[in-house]
Amino acid sequence: MHIIRITLEASRILIVEDETALAHLVERVLREEGYATHTEFTGENALAVVMGSEPDCIVLDVGLPDIDGLKVCSLLRERGFRTPIIMLTARDTVPDRVRGLDSGADDYLVKPFSFDELLARIRAHLRRTAPSQELITVGEVTIDPGARTVLRDGMPIELTDHEFRLLEILMRHAGKVLSRQQLLDYVWGYGIEPNSNVVDLYIYYLRKKLDTDTAHRLIQTVRGAGYKIEA
Repeated sequence: MHIIRITLEASRILIVEDETALAHLVERVLREEGYATHTEFTGENALAVVMGSEPDCIVLDVGLPDIDGLKVCSLLRERGFRTPIIMLTARDTVPDRVRGLDSGADDYLVKPFSFDELLARIRAHLRRTAPSQELITVGEVTIDPGARTVLRDGMPIELTDHEFRLLEILMRHAGKVLSRQQLLDYVWGYGIEPNSNVVDLYIYYLRKKLDTDTAHRLIQTVRGAGYKIEA
């Protein structure tokens, strides 16, 4: 198996979320993506962390138990911190979104959300401050996560957003089996029904685009366990 990774130092993401299960799930997904993460559950602690060492991006819940996320965001901007801030909230009205953006947030994501979308937004904001220089190669396939391009034998392959995200996750874990539930969490978020066949459907789409005219399937099914990618 031929795997190449060319990366800069891992970007540091601060997660501020008082819903413990969601906080740990976001943390896990971001770490699997190669980010360095730190999680806090209150606004006061989040402010202290940022003052001590400014992260590269902040994922900030609005509904915190002490200082709400809007106030945390406003205080950081007043103190001169320009870190990209993505607000998470269950409030989805236009006035709520306006208040979030007016408080100094760079982006606004309504719960329940897709991890695919959260990761895409994090990448977009990080590109503005620290452009990614990463390539991942497994066998004859190379992807550029920053540019979201795919090459097989030097020829470009057109993928949809979800197809690319699924391929990227498999390639980042080349040789390891990922369960359907793991792939659902990483690509579609925690709102998808566990018995959904969406993973199998998108594996089929990827195989049609990547494995045509090849004797060896790049994406392999491990019966009863999930899928893996292997050269």
